[in-house]
Amino acid sequence: MRRAVCPGSFDPVTTGHLDIIGRSAGLFDEVVVATGVNVSKNRLFDPDERLAMLEEAVRPWDNVRVSGFSGLIVDFCREIGAIAIVKGLRGATDYEYELPMAQMNVHLTGIETVFLPGATGNAFVSSSLIKEVAGFGGDISAFVPDFVAERLRAKLAR
Repeated sequence: MRRAVCPGSFDPVTTGHLDIIGRSAGLFDEVVVATGVNVSKNRLFDPDERLAMLEEAVRPWDNVRVSGFSGLIVDFCREIGAIAIVKGLRGATDYEYELPMAQMNVHLTGIETVFLPGATGNAFVSSSLIKEVAGFGGDISAFVPDFVAERLRAKLAR
């Protein structure tokens, strides 16, 4: 079985993430969407909330499952028998950020990173920007699933 991991913070999951996850599902037998559960990180949504949103978001794909992890992503990949890490790239800045990590990961473990270009319509979409726009009452409905938009608005209203 050819298993890949799509790691990320998914705080919250966006249409850009789902584009990469869905395309990965077509390339690999199984895709594990993995989000770090490090509680020391400053996130809007706690690990359980992010995992729950991801579970709901990936329902359309039979070969996609969700998992939390802690530590190095390559150690998690080895634990579950993944052969690749899949990362989406919005542009050159993402590539410059991701390339050294991909090189380190293959050096440490031999696990390759597959880069998928994000869809043109998602090139500017990031979880951070979504949270900022939502915080000022902007319309984020085109960038996150409806259930995520509802949870984000509720979280920010507190």
